[in-house]
Amino acid sequence: MKKFLFLVMLALLATVLVACGSDNEEANGESEEAEQKTITFGVTPWTSTVPPTKVAGLILKDMGYEIVETSADAGSVYTGLSRGDLDVFMDAWVPIHQTYLDKYEDNISSISVSYPDGETGWTVPAYMEDINTLEDLKGSEDEFGNKFYGIEAGAGATLESNEILEAYEFDMTQVNSSEGGMMAQAQKMMADEEPVVFYGWRPHTMFNKFDLKVLTNDKGFFETSSVEVITNNELEENAPEAYEFLSNWSISIDDVEDMIVKIEDGGDPEEVAQEWIDNNQDKVDEMLGK
Repeated sequence: MKKFLFLVMLALLATVLVACGSDNEEANGESEEAEQKTITFGVTPWTSTVPPTKVAGLILKDMGYEIVETSADAGSVYTGLSRGDLDVFMDAWVPIHQTYLDKYEDNISSISVSYPDGETGWTVPAYMEDINTLEDLKGSEDEFGNKFYGIEAGAGATLESNEILEAYEFDMTQVNSSEGGMMAQAQKMMADEEPVVFYGWRPHTMFNKFDLKVLTNDKGFFETSSVEVITNNELEENAPEAYEFLSNWSISIDDVEDMIVKIEDGGDPEEVAQEWIDNNQDKVDEMLGK
């Protein structure tokens, strides 16, 4: 009888050990699966956002991540990042977007600089020889139909342009639309050499296609921008390899502008991005820490 009880106890112990081992394997499996495998990019409706998003996305795909792109205006992108709905934004313009970075500082971070020399501001065609500064616009607002043409209402540039209108007490109204809508209006007016002032920035093909100048000012508006990569603060823990790559990210403004031109000339955005990767493998390896 004692021998029988001993054997029963051994059998029970073996069952418990097998169950524990199974639980541990399950836990380890869950731990391995806990690493985030989908990276969601916020994509604003600006031509400058597309090349870096596509290049980074293709590299991350090669690393084994699934890539999702979500289109939204700038304000919605930052809100999505702060909530964890989005992981990455490749086209943050600082200090123009500093208000968003300050508002969501507990949830998002700038982790790298794409390029430090993004030029931006109120822009006029070069044939307007007497208009070179914001100050030169004062008293000449009616020549421009009392209108300044800007991009979408949620953009940081729109907010700063409203500050310009107030600071200079311009008798002008900001007309907001998409980047494409703004450029179509500006292009139409420039074709007839009419006075027009609109929001311009580089990298953008507008500076390749037209003879333009960005107006200077003495109040510190639209300083040269650092274009940076923003992530939500959970990415570093949830997808460490993706985070490390993005923290090493950089690309030249000339390369971005070159890709924008190719895309606007009909090139497929992913093919244009892949061409850049193929021609800059040393740079890619550096960003991957190889």
